[in-house]
Amino acid sequence: MSSVSIMDTLSFTVLSVIFIPFLLFFLSIVLLAYIGKTVGVQQIYVDFLVKVFEYGRENLEKQSKKKSKRIEETDSEGNDEVDEVDFVTEFDTDILNESKTHSVPISSNGSISRSNSSHSLSNGSVDKKIQNGAPPLISRQDLILVPDPDQNYSGNNNVKTEGGKQILQRTRSFNTLKREFELADVLDYVKTGVEAIIEDQVTSRFEAEELKSWNMLTRTNRHYEFINWKITVIWMIGFIVRYTFLLPLRVLICFFGVMWLWICTLIVGFVPDSLGKRWLNQNLSIMCFQVLAASLSSVITYHNRENLPKQGICVANHTSPVDVLVLACDNPYALIGQRHGGFLGILQRALARASPHLWFERSEAKDREIVAMRLREHVSNPTNPPILVFPEGTCINNTSVMQFKKGSFEVGSVIYPVAIKYDPRFGDAFWNSSKYTMIQHLYLMMTSWAIVCDVWYLPPMYQNENESGADFANRVKRVIADQGGLVDLVWDGQLKRYKPKKEWKERQQEEFSKRLKVE
Repeated sequence: MSSVSIMDTLSFTVLSVIFIPFLLFFLSIVLLAYIGKTVGVQQIYVDFLVKVFEYGRENLEKQSKKKSKRIEETDSEGNDEVDEVDFVTEFDTDILNESKTHSVPISSNGSISRSNSSHSLSNGSVDKKIQNGAPPLISRQDLILVPDPDQNYSGNNNVKTEGGKQILQRTRSFNTLKREFELADVLDYVKTGVEAIIEDQVTSRFEAEELKSWNMLTRTNRHYEFINWKITVIWMIGFIVRYTFLLPLRVLICFFGVMWLWICTLIVGFVPDSLGKRWLNQNLSIMCFQVLAASLSSVITYHNRENLPKQGICVANHTSPVDVLVLACDNPYALIGQRHGGFLGILQRALARASPHLWFERSEAKDREIVAMRLREHVSNPTNPPILVFPEGTCINNTSVMQFKKGSFEVGSVIYPVAIKYDPRFGDAFWNSSKYTMIQHLYLMMTSWAIVCDVWYLPPMYQNENESGADFANRVKRVIADQGGLVDLVWDGQLKRYKPKKEWKERQQEEFSKRLKVE
């Protein structure tokens, strides 16, 4: 037999054994996405992972108790030296106790769950301290070094309701407390500075969220996978499954999903502008994004769909570029942002053919007047889909909501708040853009277990009379934080990349001078 015949036979075998089954599998995903159904495989997969995590937690807890008992026995014998040969080091049993949580409610439909019922994570109000990882070391009752001292507040303590409107109470001015300078006057600032060194409220939001229990991924350096042979076997099986089965399958689904999106948007682009084109774009867009969501084994639960945005501006907290994918699986949106090249550029050009998205050049994106004008033009047309905006301007690590830029809130349009909360046990959705590129971020998510999250559509909000854009933004941010169980912070997320603005320092100096008598 010639070498050509051998190659032909080999090619035919690969085609029949690998490509054709995958093509049928991909077409089944497209069909299920189009009709909005699922076979529930992802739901079963997530439920199974929860049981594995619970088994691992129980083993870690037993090992920790054995270690504590061994230390007590050693101390009782009067031996001051403790054997440190133990794979579980610096383990905190309090974290284990806190980790006894149930899975995020996911409907039996599977990957894309749509619910009209009101829901709060963990069957109640989420403890913001626990959501932020370990309980905070410092209780900040009165913030001093904040961007705007006149709008200083702590959580919801300074929010009052008058005439059915929520008003953010401002701090009392020091003009009525003027006196001679004393050395003790600087102690408040020294105290705040030391607190920031001990427990910084800002930089901790740009690191991976602290887990309550180990999720069989290499997120920690405590070598939990080696505490006993059973956990080691489970970890090795999981490693093999994630890198030899899930990763290649997800990459193939993502590749064909992008190609399918490109083809669908090309078809929609040739259709004349009409109600038929908008209907076609809405259905094909949702279908394409659901296919892409399958490449991350996404399990998304939507709540309060009666508040689904229809027009105007939709604002949401920002954890990852995948936020767009999560929301677009349930509703078509127009996107706003800077033009990109490469992979993102391909997607932007494909989407722009089918729907009125707002892409800016770098120079235009920095001009607030141009952006505001384009926003007003978009929302003034009732036939345009709602425009999706992430007012934080950067990704935060799924524990907090940081300062909302006021530009989107000064357009004069209805605002639809949306809260997004990821379950960190199955994978870290946070994109640390200063550490990882977009491709690296996608790789990390594709090698995690799954992307599991909840999405809450909140009632539309309007700017009150005599309410500034900044106050309106803070009010919307507070509602999103409360629903998602996130910590509400006043700091600008751009501190991730830049030093504090000079105006902030000057404002602090001005505020301090108000305490003193000036002749």
